[in-house]
Amino acid sequence: MTTCALAAGITTSGQSAPILMRWAVLSEADLVRRAQGGDLAAFEELFRQFQGRIYALCLRMVADPGRAEDLTQESFVRAWQKLGSFRSRSAFGTWLHRLSVNVVLGELRSRKRWEPQTAPMEGSEHAIASRPQRDSLAAVDLEQAITELPPQARTVFVLHDVEGYKHREIAAMIGLAEGTCKAHLHRARNLLRKALAR
Repeated sequence: MTTCALAAGITTSGQSAPILMRWAVLSEADLVRRAQGGDLAAFEELFRQFQGRIYALCLRMVADPGRAEDLTQESFVRAWQKLGSFRSRSAFGTWLHRLSVNVVLGELRSRKRWEPQTAPMEGSEHAIASRPQRDSLAAVDLEQAITELPPQARTVFVLHDVEGYKHREIAAMIGLAEGTCKAHLHRARNLLRKALAR
């Protein structure tokens, strides 16, 4: 079975379900050790446990469900390929999370979305602030507001305010100056305040 098949949903096959039930009682550390030894069923269980969290991360960063699915799959393919380098200095989830962030940032860079921006994008604040008035009984969807942020502002906001990275870490990951990251975060928060105030 290929790693692409693994990431594409091998947990749905009839034969793997009983195996997964057996692995579900093992600790995360045991599953990782077995997967590092080449045990695909153990990695399937890790995939099952972490898939939702990694998809949510990818979706917040790219604001596109289809791309988020592809990036989730790519993250698990990469995790399977690099599993031998995991040394248990941190939790497996932390390692997988960092790897997934790098997968998404790599994809964003390949789409040339990281050109330096020294001036605010014209019209972006207006686009969010001038959305049609929603029904007064309907709550503003924060996730939707995040997807409407400009790409760099959205990525910095997600990494800092949602995922808890520090500015120096974000700057190193996305190749921007720390001050620029802070400016993007400030801008993102302002745009979200405007969106949530409507």
